[in-house]
Amino acid sequence: MTTTSGAEQAGRRAELRDFLRSRRARLSPQDVGLPPTRRRRTPGLRREEVATLAGVGLTWYTWLEQGRPISVTAGILAAVGEALRLDGDELAHLYRLAGHVPPAPDADTGGTEPGVPGQVAALADEWAPNPAYVLDRYWRCVYANAPVELLLGKASPLRSCLEGFERGPDAERVLPEWESMAPSLVAQFRADAARHPDDAEFARIVGRLSRRSESFARLWAEQEVRDSGLGEKVFQVPDGRLVFERTALQLGDRPDLRIVLLRPKPGTGTRERLARRAEARPG
Repeated sequence: MTTTSGAEQAGRRAELRDFLRSRRARLSPQDVGLPPTRRRRTPGLRREEVATLAGVGLTWYTWLEQGRPISVTAGILAAVGEALRLDGDELAHLYRLAGHVPPAPDADTGGTEPGVPGQVAALADEWAPNPAYVLDRYWRCVYANAPVELLLGKASPLRSCLEGFERGPDAERVLPEWESMAPSLVAQFRADAARHPDDAEFARIVGRLSRRSESFARLWAEQEVRDSGLGEKVFQVPDGRLVFERTALQLGDRPDLRIVLLRPKPGTGTRERLARRAEARPG
């Protein structure tokens, strides 16, 4: 288990102090709906004004801004962030400095597919002739480039990449390594679910899969956890096996999405087989 040293905690508190002071200094009373006052000796809001806007005590806010080792809840951090007019990136930074997990951002619907920014979809398309796809936080495929269709066909969108537990032998025919990779998948899904403890959808997915798959229920009960964006993915196609190196990239400003890039593994003949399949594709 990773622990934080006293020096690291002190450094983080110092950053928290400087950050809060800088955000307070950039605001005027008019910016937050307070009446204007006579010229101030220093720019920005006063501490008591921030405390009032956030609905917290002046002493408590002063201690927070001074970087003292006090206990702070996520709700209070949200109130302070609103009082200081923090944007999404700044609020996430405040949470991290205070030792909390940032709240998940609201889904963005301005993309080529629902919730997928056009720039991300374009990156997946540019990755061709190699496969690339985009997953949401529940491991549902929300965008895929054309080469993915060469591997999986025009199947309806999966509710979750873990749906192979429900497809039984069909999953093994397409993914021959399914049995060996299943424990890792479940362990990684547990790590993702832990990032969103208040999201009931994860519990619904786990409940559904546990009812329909004894294998999933057994693996989930083992409590294994794995957090890795690197791995290998194997597909079985009529002319052989396709072996890919898998890299999953989380998007900093859209942590609810990740793009998965599959690169043909050298020495496996995958690149050549994939090229032949693309050439033989109608149209």
